[in-house]
Amino acid sequence: MQTSSHAVLAPFTSLRCGGEAELLVTTKSREDVIEILAKTPADQPLWLLGFGSNALISDEGLPGTTVVWRGGDIWQDGKQIVADGGIWWDDLVKYAIDHKLWGFELMSEIPSSVGGAVFGNIAAYGQQISDTLLWVEVFDRTSGETKRLDKGEIDFAYRESSLQTQRHLYILQAAFELSETPLHTLTYETALRVASELGEPTDTIQGLRHIIVETRRRAGSLYDPDDQNAEHTAGSFFKNPMVTTEQAMELARFDESGKTLERINQQNKVHGGSTRRASAAHVLLAAGFSRGQTWDKVRLHPDHVLKIQTLDGATAHEVHAVAQEIIATVKDKLDITITPEVRFLGKF
Repeated sequence: MQTSSHAVLAPFTSLRCGGEAELLVTTKSREDVIEILAKTPADQPLWLLGFGSNALISDEGLPGTTVVWRGGDIWQDGKQIVADGGIWWDDLVKYAIDHKLWGFELMSEIPSSVGGAVFGNIAAYGQQISDTLLWVEVFDRTSGETKRLDKGEIDFAYRESSLQTQRHLYILQAAFELSETPLHTLTYETALRVASELGEPTDTIQGLRHIIVETRRRAGSLYDPDDQNAEHTAGSFFKNPMVTTEQAMELARFDESGKTLERINQQNKVHGGSTRRASAAHVLLAAGFSRGQTWDKVRLHPDHVLKIQTLDGATAHEVHAVAQEIIATVKDKLDITITPEVRFLGKF
């Protein structure tokens, strides 16, 4: 465990911007995190940050204590796997695959800690974390105690969990019930095309992982937190919104891959659980935004309109301003409400 005052937080996020932590603690240990949570008075700010791949930190920094937790333990009991919240999500995916357990393979290479994955109910290609979750261990800053929440005590929805509104609870561990046989069938067209090109089987766990990793690579969606030359984005900045049936049909015109409306509807259902869960990328294009569109040191990624990318010298408030402009323009032009998937931490 290392502690420092007035430490710059930008290097701990994928957007590489933001201010200082009043007090920064970095650790690999669940026990250290519990100790810090227990000794910090409940009325003092405390921020728990994993790999910073889904966070925008204010230029004014974060008051109180910021804990950056990267590391921990994974262990197995039959088909059950337990992981500490600070584990890099894909390390858990690889652990499960190495032990021939199904349930994570379609979520390969999603950039997150395990705690962040549960908090945000990550999902990909028809698989979501709540499918296999058993329980979550949390620290309750109100009572000063650790406790276990069964899956049934947590509400999950598209990219959401009720833990997002219970800010006094901090995720320490999560347990999952996986399977010795497949739980999902790959139906996503883009990934199936990759499978065909690679000649990879879609009925083996290793084959599916190779397909998903390559699909994400081609989409520019791989992120290594240790790579200092990685592009400065937080992945998809906005959630896919719910729209009317008529809006969904209109937005389908902005698909550039040649898919039929039927395939787009299927894709929307796989990714968001409903044919009316429209692609946020289609929404931005329909509102008049374009790939590579630039606001000084902030731009929409040249290849991926849904990614907000920071250039050298960009500030968090510039990113926030661009996000708010996009939200307002989409509402004004299309009467569609989009919400950020990225969390805004601190004062904006």
